[in-house]
Amino acid sequence: MRTFSRWQRLKDVVLSTDPRRRTLVGMALLALLLMAGSAGVMLLVAHASDTVDKTAVQWWAALSVGGLVVMTAFIRSGETAHLRDPSLTIPQMVWTITSGAVAYVLAGDARGLVPSVLAMILFFGTFGLTVAEVIGIGVYALLAFACAIGMSSRFSANASGYLDTAYALMVLLVLSGCMALNLRIQRIRTKLRQQREALAQALAVNRELATRDELTGLLNRRAMLELMDMEHRRSLRSGRPMLLAEIDIDHFKRVNDTHGHATGDRALQAFAGNVRASVRDTDVLARWGGEEFVLMLSDTRPEDARELLERVRQSVEAMTIPHATGVLRMTVSIGLALHLPGDTVEHTLERADQALYTAKSLGRNRVVVAPASHRPSPGYATNARA
Repeated sequence: MRTFSRWQRLKDVVLSTDPRRRTLVGMALLALLLMAGSAGVMLLVAHASDTVDKTAVQWWAALSVGGLVVMTAFIRSGETAHLRDPSLTIPQMVWTITSGAVAYVLAGDARGLVPSVLAMILFFGTFGLTVAEVIGIGVYALLAFACAIGMSSRFSANASGYLDTAYALMVLLVLSGCMALNLRIQRIRTKLRQQREALAQALAVNRELATRDELTGLLNRRAMLELMDMEHRRSLRSGRPMLLAEIDIDHFKRVNDTHGHATGDRALQAFAGNVRASVRDTDVLARWGGEEFVLMLSDTRPEDARELLERVRQSVEAMTIPHATGVLRMTVSIGLALHLPGDTVEHTLERADQALYTAKSLGRNRVVVAPASHRPSPGYATNARA
């Protein structure tokens, strides 16, 4: 356990404790490890060959590895976090391609090793790049190695020949193949990203359909019950009031019977828009079923809620909805109940429903507030919804 703890602390020191930075540093260390391995191979070649300039290779190895060490330290420090490319992918690739081109010139007869290292660099380095960046890196690599191939005869014991041509062709094939493969990968990534976005949009639409009434765009009954339960718990913690109002359009069945369901649908939509425009942004309106709606008011005194609902009633009464034979007018009856300590949401809804029933029985087009101490009987059911 102690060994594991020490290993974890060492990883935190090397990679950082920030998850995003750990990933970036880990990728930079992988690039550094690959470069160090390539430098080791070049040093072995220089040690075993009499035609390779050992001093030049040693300087090349020190500069190639040192450059990536500096970039890795820069990434680890967090100084690159504000950059568009915080992983320094493009600078690292330019550095390693340049180092590879120089290695091709210095390696002499062993320069056939370089294309495999180049392929590895291009394959691992371009996963996070855009298509334009992949093309740009590929073009740079072609130009760098074209210069290296042109200069290699000056550092080679064999002045040109079939082997130099074969190496040049191999470099060209590797670069072309890596570019084609990476462009293909980029297209696949783009397609997958588009599919993920389409799936996310479809899921968002499904969530919206699951919580919204399709006709009015208001919350549906299930979503409203969940929201009221959350507000009930918040009210218990904070002690701030919650009020529930049941709103019913008077004689709405006559609208459908007389003017048709299309006009009835337009009336419901107009009603929903009117009420939402009349209440506060913090108040929540839901379609409860048919022509009945529920409004939840938070952090509101009962007398203020009564005034707000009276304004809603007047606003609905003043509405005019054009139809084929004239204009349609509507009125609403409203029952309001204060959510009492110790009560359930269901009990408060029952009290609001009883107040709505009272408003109906008194002639409709009015607001009635439920008594604070009243409890409807368990067998109570409304029978005046016309």
